[in-house]
Amino acid sequence: SHAIGQAAVDSLRYFGVDTSMIVRGGDRVGIYYLEKGASQRGSVCIYDRAHSAIQEAQPSDFDWEVIFDGADWFHFTGITPALGPSLTAICEDACKVAKAKGVKVSCDLNYRGKLWTREEARAAMTELCQYVDVCISNEEDAKDIFGFEKVAITLRTSLSASDNDWAGMLYDGNSCYFSRTHHLRIVDRVGGGDSFGGGLIYALLSGKSEQESIAFAVAASALKHSIEGDFNRVTVTEVEKLCAGDGSGRVQR
Repeated sequence: SHAIGQAAVDSLRYFGVDTSMIVRGGDRVGIYYLEKGASQRGSVCIYDRAHSAIQEAQPSDFDWEVIFDGADWFHFTGITPALGPSLTAICEDACKVAKAKGVKVSCDLNYRGKLWTREEARAAMTELCQYVDVCISNEEDAKDIFGFEKVAITLRTSLSASDNDWAGMLYDGNSCYFSRTHHLRIVDRVGGGDSFGGGLIYALLSGKSEQESIAFAVAASALKHSIEGDFNRVTVTEVEKLCAGDGSGRVQR
């Protein structure tokens, strides 16, 4: 409830996000430290999330019936239940109410080995994923994942910490749809996966086809890799321009 938490809320409000349902509590917000890699030296992340507001949250803190009133989509990631058993319970409560109210549910598996073991992740996420309509993952975390309405996988080829090839695949239960491959010179890869998920959700909610949706998600995320910080500050028009094939990087005059 202090100024750092308020700064986080204000940052969301700046981008037009409705913050009225955010629950405030606890004595601190979680922190992570990132050593940004380059060339052959990979990035390194250290988490400091114990005793943070979210880590100490309880199921009774959230009235999902009210929160989901009028909502179309609920998204969560594997990082949240990794913070402890109460967070797994909170996610499960949210998923149950979402399904009862006809809200689409998506999940980015986002396995983080520094937060929990693969066995812990498998147990919690297997339980939660029964509610998921759209699963987002990478090729490593998606092993043995099936039974979803849609599965989206990011395909990252790491040539070095500075240069990646970036593509994606969307499976709708019948067909696979692949995006084109984008060649990235990375400014900041933090938020790359989240921008993919956000782009995919936006595209599907906008009524785009599966092929258009995976192309949009990958293009949005490709552009995020060129932006410092973990917010994707590009417009829909800029993403659609890249989808149309204009990735020259020429000055816009």
